[in-house]
Amino acid sequence: MASYIGIIHKDADSDFGVSFPDFPGCVTAGKTLDEAGRMAQDALAGHIAGMVEDGESIPAPMPLEQAQTHDFAENAQAFIVVRAPESEGRVVRVNITLREADLRRIDEAAAGAKQNRSSYMVSRALGA
Repeated sequence: MASYIGIIHKDADSDFGVSFPDFPGCVTAGKTLDEAGRMAQDALAGHIAGMVEDGESIPAPMPLEQAQTHDFAENAQAFIVVRAPESEGRVVRVNITLREADLRRIDEAAAGAKQNRSSYMVSRALGA
């Protein structure tokens, strides 16, 4: 599959944050650059899996030159290349049972993380 540009931000009192201009809402962070890179791989994989599950099309990667001038790149510290996961087979829909209150909490957390429910649950379950 394709590779996407991740934009790294770092404020004085924060971890290294990573965002993807091709995937608004797909963000993650790590205490170190290495951890941020690993987290970026997991976040991108979870986000793409959720998009596929939701029947959304996956965008073509934007060129580095375009990513460098994207709104997300303002005050960027660095750019990384993150390879999208190879397809591990078809995406399947599952049915789970949980309390309505728990579902609301999951949806609130997903919204706070700027992810859809599926991406959020996959990323949390896989430790992203």
